[in-house]
Amino acid sequence: MSTPQDYVQQKAAASGSSFYYAFLFLPPARRAAITAFYAFCREVDDVADSVSDPGVAAAKLAWWQGEVRSAFEGRPTHPVMQALMPHAAAFGIEPRPLLDVIEGCQMDLQPTRYFDFDELQRYCHRVAGVVGEVSARIFGQTDPATTAYAHRLGLAFQLTNIIRDVGEDARRERLYLPTSELQRFEVRADEILQGEYSGRFAALMRFQAQRAHGLYDEALALLPAADRRSQKPGLMMASIYRTLLREIEASDFRVLHQRIQLTPLRKFWLAWKMQALGRF
Repeated sequence: MSTPQDYVQQKAAASGSSFYYAFLFLPPARRAAITAFYAFCREVDDVADSVSDPGVAAAKLAWWQGEVRSAFEGRPTHPVMQALMPHAAAFGIEPRPLLDVIEGCQMDLQPTRYFDFDELQRYCHRVAGVVGEVSARIFGQTDPATTAYAHRLGLAFQLTNIIRDVGEDARRERLYLPTSELQRFEVRADEILQGEYSGRFAALMRFQAQRAHGLYDEALALLPAADRRSQKPGLMMASIYRTLLREIEASDFRVLHQRIQLTPLRKFWLAWKMQALGRF
């Protein structure tokens, strides 16, 4: 008989995410907690991505909001929450960040446009910043200043995802690149929606990549020395995601017709190198 722990393990492994490779090196209790938390994030994100009827998706996300509240009152019913709740007290996991993640997914149910980077950052805070915050606690944060690092790194990850998924998101009627920046580089939304490459599009994407690299640098500078060892899983993910970003740059941002990815072996190698050698 499958247990909640089996369920979240399968959910995390099936995703093929870079996050999964970083979890492999954690001690058992922390690995169990982050696997359950990551499975929660995948569950709610899959609602926004996989359910074609916005009304049905909204109802499912509302159900998840109720499930989070019930779980923290001692009544979890979904295997993800049943796997997560035994770790909540030990790792400072609270309902608010989980509800923030759901609210971020609710924002995806509407045709997505953000006027400027400030607007986009508010979305990224919910779907990535708070994920970084919870993850940092599970990894073993000891210094309060590590929270700022975790939020910055989460933003860098999310911008890398946005760059990677421009074409895929456009086919879902989502465009996360800020409208003001499309105008600045004279790229029309319909060009992206129709998969048209141009020098203007490449320039726009180079600008996005430079911003993401800047955020990686800022995050690493914010990480207190006292927590560098405990936050190695986040540094592993940074190594994997930044390598992915460089691969996308090397392709000249050919992201409208394909999803550029690293192989599982390469992700594992990058994670191991950070774990064993402490470097990118």
